[in-house]
Amino acid sequence: MSDWQIYLVVGVFAVVILVIAFDLIDMAVAALVGASVLIALRILDEQDLIATARTSAGPISLLFGGMVVARILSTTGLFDLVGDYYLRATGGSGKRFLLLLILIVAPLCALLPNATTVVLLAPIIIRVARALDIDIVPPMILTAVLSNAAGLLTLVGDPATFLVGSSIGMSFGEYLRRASLGGVLAIAVIIPLLPVLMRDIWRSAKPLPPRGPSVKLKRPVYAGLAIVVLALMMVLFVLGEELPTRIVPPVVAVIASALALLVAYAFKVEPTDRVLRDVDWKTLLFLACIFCLVQGMAKTGLLQVMSLKLYEVFGTRLTLVALAMICGIGLLSSLLANVPVAAASIVMVKGYLVTAEFVPEAALSDQFTQWPDAVIPVFIGMMYGATLGGNATLVGSAANIVAAGICSQEGAPVSFGRFLRYGLPFTVCQLLVTALYVLALGRMLH
Repeated sequence: MSDWQIYLVVGVFAVVILVIAFDLIDMAVAALVGASVLIALRILDEQDLIATARTSAGPISLLFGGMVVARILSTTGLFDLVGDYYLRATGGSGKRFLLLLILIVAPLCALLPNATTVVLLAPIIIRVARALDIDIVPPMILTAVLSNAAGLLTLVGDPATFLVGSSIGMSFGEYLRRASLGGVLAIAVIIPLLPVLMRDIWRSAKPLPPRGPSVKLKRPVYAGLAIVVLALMMVLFVLGEELPTRIVPPVVAVIASALALLVAYAFKVEPTDRVLRDVDWKTLLFLACIFCLVQGMAKTGLLQVMSLKLYEVFGTRLTLVALAMICGIGLLSSLLANVPVAAASIVMVKGYLVTAEFVPEAALSDQFTQWPDAVIPVFIGMMYGATLGGNATLVGSAANIVAAGICSQEGAPVSFGRFLRYGLPFTVCQLLVTALYVLALGRMLH
């Protein structure tokens, strides 16, 4: 690739991020135009698009499947039932509302992709917030931030984490042993920040309205089958890769979406085309286009140059490299969607480890799984940096984009600046505590 093409790719990337940051153009349109420019100028060719599709298929399938399952569940009355219990449990207290939100979001995000959890829980959170006269934007931002942090509890909770873990053949159990504690710390550090960042909600109190007739599921059999589909999806996320046929999480999500649509069709609750029309295609398009832009960046050779720079700066000091991953990828993930950043970083880090002679050149292939224990903290640092760095800005993660989209649909649009006001302090504190954990893990494995 010539110098002018490299400058053009970097320029297009920068312009796309800037116009999104300053709310000049809709983010999906900006990303689509940026990707189209690279394709029109033949910087991205057919092979690049195939490579992009291969990389993006997993995360996008996870999101699509989760969105469909959530949409079917929304027709069961389950959200109204849970929302009623949630509202009564708050006792009208804003403080209790926020703390219960953490208890609801975190466990679900351990087994479902984070953006899926936002889609599932948004109707409940918005319903309770409005009953308490609370602005829906701060709790929805908190839901996105929590979902990203709780996504670190397991290998399947966040698409960026799954992408890095699957690239080195990390199993579900191995992830629990080595990386889950970082997710616990990232959630715990949110709690002391709530009285400061969400002071008005924390101090609010409102008498609850008189209790009306108890909420019940409208179609118990239909609701039961939909919940069975959700439970099956969660079980297969955990156990699917251990089965003889090895069902990976993106495939599980697609299978679950098909079963959910089949249940809805069988009970004639809603036409299939209406369900599919309500899928957040804009978010999926945005992520696909960002993956194209990252592919353009990879093609410039800048990632390979950065691999060499890592070796020049840090040599074989893996602990420092792991910390650099948390900081550097955390910063990049706050400016770009974290999943594509993770995808690009895998290439860079594997190149560094080969250059530093920790692994043979065969490690550059997707099939290599014989990674020494000493290099694992580097990949865990990548996971933490990508997942938590995405909390800082509106475009940092799919969960943020989905949360903002839901707020807009509810008549409360979220600006880039408003998200940053909450997201940045959470992110800085989360990256600090996980950096300390990676330091401790590095010493243990050495």
